[in-house]
Amino acid sequence: MPSHVALRLARAFNLFFALWLGFGTVAWAQEAAVPPADSKPGEPSVPATESVTPPAPPAPPEVPPPASAPASPAPANPPPTVTAEPGKGIVVKTADGKYSLGVRARIQLRETYVHFGDSDTSEINVRTLRLSVAGNVLSPDIRYTVQLAFGGNDFETGSSSPIFDAYVDYTRYRDLNIRVGQFFVPFDRARTIREFALQFVDRQLAVRELNLDRDVGIMLSSNNLFGLHELLGYQFFLGGGDGRNRFTAYAAGPITTLRLTLRPFGAFDDDQEGDLTRGTKPRLALGVAGAYNYRTSRSQSTFGTAFTAGTVNYTHLAADVVFKYRGFSLLAEGLWRKASKDVLEKQTNTTVTREPTRSGHGYFVQAGLLLNSQLEVTARWDKLFSRGATDPQLVQLAQTQGKQLGGGLNLYLNGHAFKVQADYFYIFGSIGGDPRHQARLQFDASF
Repeated sequence: MPSHVALRLARAFNLFFALWLGFGTVAWAQEAAVPPADSKPGEPSVPATESVTPPAPPAPPEVPPPASAPASPAPANPPPTVTAEPGKGIVVKTADGKYSLGVRARIQLRETYVHFGDSDTSEINVRTLRLSVAGNVLSPDIRYTVQLAFGGNDFETGSSSPIFDAYVDYTRYRDLNIRVGQFFVPFDRARTIREFALQFVDRQLAVRELNLDRDVGIMLSSNNLFGLHELLGYQFFLGGGDGRNRFTAYAAGPITTLRLTLRPFGAFDDDQEGDLTRGTKPRLALGVAGAYNYRTSRSQSTFGTAFTAGTVNYTHLAADVVFKYRGFSLLAEGLWRKASKDVLEKQTNTTVTREPTRSGHGYFVQAGLLLNSQLEVTARWDKLFSRGATDPQLVQLAQTQGKQLGGGLNLYLNGHAFKVQADYFYIFGSIGGDPRHQARLQFDASF
């Protein structure tokens, strides 16, 4: 065979082999793509002669992060708040401020030493024990106060009730606050200052004799009359006139009282003695008051022994001043009381009952100076006078003990709420005789 023929045959064989190989490869691929009869849909077809590793499971679809959960709604009734502070007690208050309840206790321990003539006496006791409950109800404008006293010296003759204060205030209107119940008659400044806020161990002699103490009635008042930055205040009181805790029927006759207060430099703590704030600006309060007690049955107008021979009318006047500046404090007051009769008389068959009334006047001046934030020195001059043919007991008191000069030292551990007090008084009168030397030490704490 010629060589060129052989060459052509070889080329044709090669072309045929290539075509056959290509068609075989395509047919095998198509056969591999068709699953066998016993395979399940979705499962890959695997030749029987091969072992194939199953493919990895598909990755889970991406899930977007959840949106932040909405805040849970506030409870319908939020829990009340409870606070406790030394000197102010424990206070429970609702979240809306409509209700609150505060409880506070106070104790006063006193030692009194007196030298008179040839005798020396000492007395130590729990002078007073108080429990106060105060708060508001229905609204912050409706407030209530109850104070109970359990000291042996707190009870009046013929009354076993421990009630000192029991009243409700309505304070919605700036120029017309209303108070109803039993409380201090708004007369003189020195008596309406609370006992826990005194600079001396006890109140002044003139105040103890000539004040109006507590009574049951209604008071209209404002500490910021006409909105003049508390420049002007007033208090008008209408009460029964027979004092606190009276459970016996007496002749009807009310007491009326009007008090005006002027604060030229604005409001300050004129309801507490001493200048514990040591303010750098001067503060001044001027007060005047008048009262008329019609047909009272008490010897000292709203307190004292009860008359059995009739009733009497008492007229009262008072003026006072409070000044504070940089730890220095000054308190001065004058008081006047006049009865419509000097003596009450009642005749029963052949018996005549005579009961004297008590007319008098007096004044005092006292001052204090804080040496530092806790230590204070104090001084006081106190004078009491009797008027006319009045009660012989008042005349004797004025003549033998009507002049009192003294000084004191106070250690304030938590302001007026926790303090130790000491004072000394030289007590004498206008008719000579032996003077009294009185020294007192007192611990006063509110919890």
